Amino acid sequence: MGSGSWSTNVYDAAARYRAASGDGAFAYSDRVTASAPRHTWQAHPSLDPHGLTVRESRDSAEHPNSLAISVLFDVTGSMGGVPRALQTKLPDLFGLLLRKGYTEDPQIMFGGVGDATCDRVPLQLGQFESDNRMDDDLGNILLEGGGGGQMSESYELALYAMARHTALDCHEKRGRRGYLFLIGDEMPYGKVKAREVRSVLGDQLTRDIPITEILGELKRRYHVYYILPADTAYAGNPEVLAVWRKLLGQNVIELDDVDAVCETIAVTVGLGEEAIDLAAGLADLRDIGSTAIESVARALG
Repeated sequence: MGSGSWSTNVYDAAARYRAASGDGAFAYSDRVTASAPRHTWQAHPSLDPHGLTVRESRDSAEHPNSLAISVLFDVTGSMGGVPRALQTKLPDLFGLLLRKGYTEDPQIMFGGVGDATCDRVPLQLGQFESDNRMDDDLGNILLEGGGGGQMSESYELALYAMARHTALDCHEKRGRRGYLFLIGDEMPYGKVKAREVRSVLGDQLTRDIPITEILGELKRRYHVYYILPADTAYAGNPEVLAVWRKLLGQNVIELDDVDAVCETIAVTVGLGEEAIDLAAGLADLRDIGSTAIESVARALG
């Protein structure tokens, strides 16, 4: 995976086609949730993690300096319209990364996180892509809208999958970590449960893993960020923020405008790659006509 090049024209054409045919950006989710009983819901085959071997971000002649960027977002009911907002801003994310030179060969993976204690589809993982197939992965994510109502979701299961089932040339060849952004509004469970790993991924894990242990593995290969946007059920919740800050320190980002998610991710990568400072990143947002400048400044300042 990771071949091809992103085209905003192709993205716009696909959006026009969907509009003309009456489909939404999340056509698979719309179709499943409208026509199938909930107990039959399944992840799209392209995103189903059961039996997953590895998701790869690899160099190629076309993209010799790949950089892995993963964006996993909570798809439970408390997150409202965040996934749909993310999809509409996808051109801004890729445009900033490429046109402003934040990184030469970004490869982006999208995925969804639910609650393994009660949801039908608690984890969905796309491929690392360099072209418009990442929009296809987004369109195949099931927005289950579930969750258990206890202010925790299975983020730790996603962390396990990313730690044990991804391979990154940026790290293996160049010693540079990729980026993992978790977008949610609740807390993780305190440990990766072996029974959930066996059920969701098929790994024959024999013991539970404390979340601090799996994060230690993950941080060797990824810069890990948690973004808590506005307009979610637990936006600004001090308990949620305290848990994540204990785990990730300054890599917890409060965002007062959900429409600023993509710009925040792009500028964060630019800062991490030392391609810009914050002032330059805000100037780039101004240059592209973004309405998210103040939100990004508050979130990253």
